[in-house]
Amino acid sequence: MSIRAVRHVVALCLLGAVTAPAQWYSLPSKDTPRTAAGKPNMTAPMPLTAAGHPNLEGVWRTAAAQLHNAAADLKPDEVKFLPWAKKVFDARQDAGYDGKNDPAARCIQGMPKMNVLPYPFKIIDNPKEVIILYESFSTFRQIHLDGRELPKDPDPMWLGYSVGHWEKDALVAVTTGINDTTWIDNAGHPHTKDLKVTERYRRVDFGHMTIETTIDDPGAYAEPWTYVDHATLLPETELLEFICENNSEVLPHLVR
Repeated sequence: MSIRAVRHVVALCLLGAVTAPAQWYSLPSKDTPRTAAGKPNMTAPMPLTAAGHPNLEGVWRTAAAQLHNAAADLKPDEVKFLPWAKKVFDARQDAGYDGKNDPAARCIQGMPKMNVLPYPFKIIDNPKEVIILYESFSTFRQIHLDGRELPKDPDPMWLGYSVGHWEKDALVAVTTGINDTTWIDNAGHPHTKDLKVTERYRRVDFGHMTIETTIDDPGAYAEPWTYVDHATLLPETELLEFICENNSEVLPHLVR
C-alpha cells in the first residue's frame, strides 16, 4: 500500500471525513416504501419482525459525530476520569491527532469506535442473534440473543463478546472482553480490560435509528457515561470489500 493510500485510509477512517464510499448500483426492492415521487420514504413506519420487535435489518451508516470525540455532546464533568486515564487522555490531546498513534493506523479497530466510522454496516436481524457486518475493515460482530451469559474470563478480542435482549422497542447489547489497546474515539479516550459497553438500538422509522452507548469502565472512569449516535438507512444498496494493510514502515510519514 502506498503512503498516499494509507493517508486515504487515515483521512476517512481515523479523522472521520464523512464521504460517500462507493456502493453497489441501486438494487430496487419491493419492500421499500416510497414517496409519491417514487423515492424511498425514509419516514415511513418501521418494519416489524414476526415477534413484533422493530426489524433492524438493513445497511446503515452513522453520522460519525462521535468519531472525533465520543463525549463531544457531553459537559466536561460528565466524563469522570480516574487520574491515570486523565493523564493518558491529556497526553494524547497534547500530541495532536495525526493518525500515527491510533491503533487503527495499524488496522486495529475495536468497540465501540466501530459504530461511528464513516462507512456502512449491515445488520442481519435473526431471532437468536443479530449479526453486524462492518464494511470498515471487512469484519463482523455477533450479538447473541439465546440467553447465554458473557464469558467470565474472556480472551481479549477487538470487538469483544456481545449478548443482547429486547427491552420494549430497544435492542440492548452488552459487550465485554474488549482488548484494552484500542481507543474509544479519535480523541484518545482510553479504557481498560474491564470496559463494558452497553448499546441500545432504537429504530425510529423506516430510515432512521439511534444508538445509545454507555461506557462503563471502573478501571478508567469513576462513573459510567453515555453518548448517542444517529444512523441513517442506505436503502437498496449493499456493502463492498474494505482492505486495510498493515504497513508499519509508512506510519512515521502519516500526516493530518
